[in-house]
Amino acid sequence: MGCTVSRIAPFLTFQGKAEEAIHYYADTLPGATIESLVFFEEGQGGIPGTVMNGTLLFAGQRILFMDMDPATNPPAFSWATSLYLDCESEEEFDTLFKGLSQGGTVMMHEGPFMHFKQVAWVIDKYGVCWQPVLE
Repeated sequence: MGCTVSRIAPFLTFQGKAEEAIHYYADTLPGATIESLVFFEEGQGGIPGTVMNGTLLFAGQRILFMDMDPATNPPAFSWATSLYLDCESEEEFDTLFKGLSQGGTVMMHEGPFMHFKQVAWVIDKYGVCWQPVLE
C-alpha cells in the first residue's frame, strides 16, 4: 500500500474515544504509526484530557483525529462514508479484515466482487466504516 502523502486527509471526530481509537488503529493497521497526539488543556475549547488533534500515518496517508464535546451534539459516523483500503496481498486483506471487524459489524463479508479478488465492508467498534479491497 505504498503511496505518497496526500493533500486530502480523513478527519475523524470522536466523542471522548479518539485516544483509544488512534492507539487501536496503530495496533490494528500494519505499519501504522502515531505521528502526534495533543490533548486539550483547561481553557482551550474542549474537554481537558481529550484529544485536540492526533495524526496517524498509515500507508503514506495521514488520518486526523479529534474529540468533540458531546454537548455540541456532533454527528455520528455513517456507513455512507468509508475509508477504502487498497490491499497489496491476500495476507494484508485478511489482517485488515480480521482486525477492523473485531468488535464491529460486517456489512459485507469478504469475498470476490466484480473484478476484485476480495472485498469487504466493515464498521469497526468505533463506528468508522472501512472497505478493504484486493484487486
